This record gives sequence, C-alpha cells and structure tokens, in this order.
Amino acid sequence: MSSPTKHQKPHNTQQYRTDDRMDLTTLNLKPLNLLIFPDWSQPEELLYLELAAIIRNVVSNPDCHNLALLIDSTEISEDSELDADLILSGILMNLCMEEDLESSVEPEIILLENLTQSQWQTLLPQIQYRIKLTAENKIALTLSGAEIIPLLELDRLSDITLVSPASMALSLANTLYSQGRYEHAIKQYQRFSQFQVGDIALFLNFSDCWRRINQISAAIAILEHGLRYYRTAGQLHFELIKICQQSGQTKKAISNAEIAAEILPNEYVFKLFSHLTLPIIYNSLREIQTYRKRFVRELESLIQQTSLKTPQEKINAFFGLQSFTNFYLAYQAHNVVESQSKYANLVHQIMAANYPQWVEPRQMPPLAENGKIRVGYVSSYLHSYSGTLWLTGWLRYADTKQFEIYCYYTGNEPDLITEQFREYSHIFRHIPHNLEAVCQEIIDDKLHILVFPEIGMDAPTIQIAALRLAPVQCSAWGHPVTSGLPTIDYFISSELMEPENAQSHYSETLVKLPNIGVSYPKPLVGELNNSRLDFDLREDAIIYFCCQAPFKYLPQYDFILAEIARRVPQAQFIFPRGELLRKRLKRAFAAVNLDSEDYCVFRAIATRQEYIAMNFLADVFLDTFTWSGGNTSLEAIACNLPIVTCPGEFMRGLHAYSFLKMLGVTDTIAQNEEEYIEIAVKLGLDSEWRGDVAQRMSQRHDSLFDDKVCVTALEGFYQGVVRERLPQDLPNYHIK
Repeated sequence: MSSPTKHQKPHNTQQYRTDDRMDLTTLNLKPLNLLIFPDWSQPEELLYLELAAIIRNVVSNPDCHNLALLIDSTEISEDSELDADLILSGILMNLCMEEDLESSVEPEIILLENLTQSQWQTLLPQIQYRIKLTAENKIALTLSGAEIIPLLELDRLSDITLVSPASMALSLANTLYSQGRYEHAIKQYQRFSQFQVGDIALFLNFSDCWRRINQISAAIAILEHGLRYYRTAGQLHFELIKICQQSGQTKKAISNAEIAAEILPNEYVFKLFSHLTLPIIYNSLREIQTYRKRFVRELESLIQQTSLKTPQEKINAFFGLQSFTNFYLAYQAHNVVESQSKYANLVHQIMAANYPQWVEPRQMPPLAENGKIRVGYVSSYLHSYSGTLWLTGWLRYADTKQFEIYCYYTGNEPDLITEQFREYSHIFRHIPHNLEAVCQEIIDDKLHILVFPEIGMDAPTIQIAALRLAPVQCSAWGHPVTSGLPTIDYFISSELMEPENAQSHYSETLVKLPNIGVSYPKPLVGELNNSRLDFDLREDAIIYFCCQAPFKYLPQYDFILAEIARRVPQAQFIFPRGELLRKRLKRAFAAVNLDSEDYCVFRAIATRQEYIAMNFLADVFLDTFTWSGGNTSLEAIACNLPIVTCPGEFMRGLHAYSFLKMLGVTDTIAQNEEEYIEIAVKLGLDSEWRGDVAQRMSQRHDSLFDDKVCVTALEGFYQGVVRERLPQDLPNYHIK
C-alpha cells in the first residue's frame, strides 16, 4: 500500500457529507457496521492512539472483510488544521508496517460529515454497534440519535461476530420500544418480520407500539396474527381481549374471550372475561340495560360453573382473579350492591379455598404499653394517584399519641407522594406484587384496624380484601362503590356525599364522617404559562372543560352538550380523554343540526402542568352526571374554575356537589338536566357572573382543603370500634 499524502486518502476510506443524497448503496456498507463519535478537539496524540486501537481491533477480527467502521467527523471545521483523512492514513500505514497488513484485509472506513437528522434516520437502522470511546463528541452523538444503538466496549471489538439482519432489527426494535420511540420501533419490527416470525414477546411489543400511537386496528391485527402461530399463548389472548374492550369493541372482546376460554379451559381469567366483560362506553340507554341484565345472568352462570374441588382448580381460580376486576359495573348508574355482593362472595370463596387459615375471625389484640391503636393502610397506589392522594391528609393530621400508622405499599411506582406516605407512617412496608408476603406482614403486625383506601381498581387488592387479616377491616371512597365483601366491616364515607337511603347502597356498615370525609391537601397549581394557542383553542371561544374518563359519560346525557352549543355559538368542549365519545357526540350534535367537530376538541394532555394550564384557560368545568369528578373537581376549584354539577342518586354522583356545598358556592349546582343547561349557558354568556363565581371560590379555599374536623371524627370512630371489641378480661388495656 502506498503512503498517502495530505491530499490523498486511503482507498478504503469514503467520505459522506450533508450535501450528498442519502443513498446507502454508495456507502459500501457491510453486513456488520460499527459507528464512533470521536472528540476531534482533544489532543491529536490521544485521538490518534484511540483511533489506532479501534482500527487495530477491527483488522484483527476474523470477519474483518464483513466489517465497516463509520466515523463521525462533524466537529472538524473547514478551517481546522486537523485532517481526519491524514490521521486515518497514518494509522493504516503504521499498521501495514507493524503487522505486515495485506491490502486485501484493509478495513472499510467511512467518514461522515455533518449529516442531517433525516440522513441519520436512514442510516442508523444499518448500524449494529456503537463503539464507546474515552472522549466522545457528545453533542453530535445526541443530535444523531445514535444513542439507541447497542454499545460495544473496545476490548470486545475483536470478538464480535456477524449478526443476522433479522437479529439486529429485533434488538434495535426492542431498544426503541423500551425508550418509548414507538414509530421507529414499528419500522424495525416490520423489518424483522420480513425475515422470520418472532416469539410471543415480539407480537406483544409490536402490538403495543401501534396501541401507543393510537392505531388500534393495527394493534389488534398484530395480536391476531401472532395467535395464528401461538394459538395457546395466554398473554396474546389476554391483550387482544383487553384492547378490544378498551377501544369500545365489547362484542369482539367477549367473542375473543370465549375463544380463549375454549382453547385454554384451565385459565380461569378467560372465564371471567367471557362471562363478565362490560363496555367501557355505551351507545344507548337500552344498551346499558342489556349489559346490566347480561352481567346478572352470566355471573350466576359463572358461579355455577366454578369448581374448587381439586387443588389445581383452586390455584387456577386464584390466578385468574389476579388479572380481572368488575370495575366498570357501577358506571351503569344503578344500585349495584346485590350484583357486587354476589361477585365479591365468589372472590371470597376462591380466596378461602386457597388460604383457609386467613379467613377466620380475628380477636382484637390488646393494646401495647403505650396504649396506641395500630391502624394499617394497604394499597397498590401509595403514589401520585387519584384514588389515594386524599389519604395523605388522614395520615398527616393523625394523632400520633393515640395511633400507630402502618402503610403497606403493594405497587411499585414510588414517587414524591410515596415519600409522604413513608414520612407520615410509623412503619412503612414496600412489598410489591407479593400477595402472600404482604398478608403475612399485616398479620404479624397485629393490627387493630386495617383500611383499604380503595377496593375495586386493583385486582390483587380485591383478593387481599377478601381475606380476614385484622379484627376490623374498612374500605374508603378511593373507589366510591361498596366492595360487597363479607370481610369488609365498614365503608368510611362523607356526610355531604351520602343521600338519606345510603345504607341500602352498601354491604358494609356505613360510617359518615363530617364534611367531605377527607382532609384533601390543597393542590399546588402555580401560575399559568400557556396560551390557548398552545392547545389549538380559539381565543374568542367559551371553553367548557370536559375532563372525565370516557366511561363516566352516559349516552342519555349527550344531548346536554349539543344544547349548550346551540345556545352558546362560540362554545368549545375540550375532551382530554374523550376520543371514544366522538361518534356518539357526532350523533347528538347532528340532532340539533350542528357538527360536533366544530365544537368538540379531542386533545390528549401529556403532563400535569398542561392539565392544570387547561383548568386556568377554560371558562367552565362541566361535571358528569351519575358519577361526579373527585380529584378533577378539587383541582378545578384550586384553579377557581366554575363547576356545573347535578347531584346524582349515589355517593359517587355527589362529589362536586359536596365540595361546592362545603365551599359555600352553590349557585352552580343544578337540580335537573334543564337547570344544568341553563347554568352552563349563563356561565358561558355572562362573563361578569362567571368572574363573580370564580372570585368567591378563590376566597373560600380554606373551608374546603386540609379539613381536620373529619380526621378527628375518623379517629373517634377507630377508638370506638376498638373499645367495643377489646377483651374485657385484660386489666392493662386502656384507650385515652
């Protein structure tokens, strides 16, 4: 090989610049392509040594002829005295002299200069590894997007072997998926699928990528395709059923559940899905009634079919319950105590069959010498979550001279709120996803009272609640529906939220604490830093914020929004989570000769900061009928956003009503649908009244948030039930 001069580059070194058109065929890429980002600003001696070490390792690799080394030279300016070609030529020349290198095994080296982002996106899928350097151009690395490429240490460079394009595509796809770069991951999964079928995990990840970018039909198609190869893969069946249900395709979900139950008869979860799946949203009142009757009928059928005679049947039923809840039942807006109790008794029987030692009544343990009552709180959601955020107030203001607080965190998403729970607890136990371990800890702690902040949202929590782990067990309104469980003694609620006949809605004994029953911390909302343009909203619009989950919107009330729009021509209704409602609203608006697309904005809100900004930017908060907003209403109040609400028949329909009553701003509480419309219209058209309502709300926050009265009453209840059940023959117990 001839020695290169200043203007001569080694014949195996290519240069590729930003003004070249990206044509991979001109790059002479190899089956195995390696990429580096040298820091060209470091001392030339150090740069030379590291590049020489890399090239030497490339040359010594048995597959050298199948390797290409791509070197980013972005940092080198035209005025720089540094010449990448010259450095590389010198390295190659020295290698030739030191190791008698044949020209036929010279490495393929490609210099990349100032590639655009689109060019990098074209090139990166062809790169198998990025070699880690001691000194790297981190800016160029970040801008290129090459951080996703699998990293290779220099000392392993001589050992790497040729990897198939399919394997590399799969590796890159999984990396992209884990980083949340779903569209890029999809391209790599598609590339892999051209070569081979893939395993079950591939189909799950591939489908989830489509779901994450809201391409539901494609997500379903991938799962269905996977089931052609893996007919007995329970995970694929499970995800197919769930995505059909979540996307409003209830009949398809039930059909797929029936198929899965037939193929996998020992998987109890598919029996649960086939019998008890409910819609997330309904198209008509008649459909609600149809599925209500179906649930009652199919629940009875499921109970009859459930056998717990053999050890395997007991275990199968137990594991089936770990992945199923009847969460959507109460959203049908009727008294569910009978159906809920029947289902809960089935759960209790299954748990009793598996843990007979944990369902027997427990005697109230004596108080310790300090006289304190031991109260435990168990939840999968002891982090920033709507169903348990309110609980921090009960713990913050607890009388620690009278009570010892135990918390059992069974989830695994700890955050700053988790740290608050830890701070307010005497004992904080984090036992994620281990039912037996948490149950044993609760028993060993000899609690007097065990409280479930919510029962109904998390399947393993329902299973735990179906056992008897403490003498007194309570549920609270994190999920404001009766548990129906024979192992739950009390439901802790609110005076302001319960109607006169409230006890008939619960299997538990109802306890009504003063006011709203919780000491809710005042939300930290900060200041507005956004404009309406940031959310594609008209500056002149009257913004109605409709922020509830889609399953809270029942079809018999769709006409209300259309009527408001008819009377307030500049109305815009913002749905952060309402995409599933689009078809229904189109029909409701068409009934009054309006196009819902002119009034309804379906826009996901990515962060809490954006969500709070929307509360500030909106003019009116529209609460839902039959199931009122809890945390959402409290956050709206913190932002002084006027709320229109109409009290429902059950506690779950009285949240916003109770907040406004306690706040003392009641003129936006409607008594019926027509009043609701009139108030919403008046708030939209009368800016002076709207401002007055907001002003009065702002002046009365202290009467609503951080209420200590209910905490005092709660602790009085705790003391009363413990006193009633303490053994009378123990001379040393006392409750202060």
